[in-house]
Amino acid sequence: MAKIKKIGVLTSGGDAPGMNAAIRAVTRTGIYNRLKVIGIRHGYEGMINGHFKELKAHSVSDIIQKGGTILKTARSKTFRTIEGRKQAYEKLKAEGMDAVVVIGGDGTLTGARKFSEEFDIPFVGIPGTIDNDIYGTDYTIGYDTALNTVVEAIDKIRDTASSHNRLFFIEVMGRDAGFIAYRSGIACGAEAILIPEIKGQVEGLKDFLEKGFKRRKSANIIIVSEGDESGGAFSIAKKVKKDFVDYDVRVSILGHMQRGGTPSAYDRVTASLFGHAAVQALMDDQKSVMVGMDNGEISHCTFNKAIKKNKTLDVEKMDIAEILSI
Repeated sequence: MAKIKKIGVLTSGGDAPGMNAAIRAVTRTGIYNRLKVIGIRHGYEGMINGHFKELKAHSVSDIIQKGGTILKTARSKTFRTIEGRKQAYEKLKAEGMDAVVVIGGDGTLTGARKFSEEFDIPFVGIPGTIDNDIYGTDYTIGYDTALNTVVEAIDKIRDTASSHNRLFFIEVMGRDAGFIAYRSGIACGAEAILIPEIKGQVEGLKDFLEKGFKRRKSANIIIVSEGDESGGAFSIAKKVKKDFVDYDVRVSILGHMQRGGTPSAYDRVTASLFGHAAVQALMDDQKSVMVGMDNGEISHCTFNKAIKKNKTLDVEKMDIAEILSI
């Protein structure tokens, strides 16, 4: 591999708190190693359209504490085509970029893998998604902050639920994975947690609520992952209301508030470590790999493994939630 002199960095897909910390780390690690760093705005779409701007050390000052991403993000249908990727390649070559660091989730890594298979510019990935569903890393950027956001919201909802003897269904993000629902449910003492990994939970929920109703619990908090097979919090609440007419049932959808906010200290540190490691990986002639965290240590996982293998929640741990909710 030719000596790398200029690298690009982009964020793609859904934003996650801590992405700015990763951009900062990539930029300053690159500059420290005498590389030019180019910010690519609006993800792969910006790569296709040549939305490039050189980043200096001062360009990333005062961003480590900010949510979102200063480089903006977008989903690109054009990049999914060979014509779009070829156009992006031509823009990168014209700019003289030798390598690219991409920050994002499964879709972002999929695009990077496809591009790397077709063209000779090495890509290294950084896992950035609040869902924490990327194989090859214990944590993804944004997950810890999203959890704290959810926990704070649920704590406030429990206050009003207790005051009015209400049953609250709270929907959190996690279309395909229940990591947010599981950990926030444990942290908040939820009475039940419904996740995509376990089928048929609604019937069991009815039996559980019957026992809780007989014990006259002052409040019940049910956490629902948005990808639950039963159709989400509103649909489940409607079904339960038919069987428990004496319950005052309410639904709260936390939605995109989970993506925003100041990143936690853990996310800032993790993102900084990932950004530094990504540049080091490129300088070590690595490509088509994602940096990650394995038992507190920086690790590397090929794009193929990160994308093709599923990171699954250990459903046996759900017994803990049931035991602690009695």
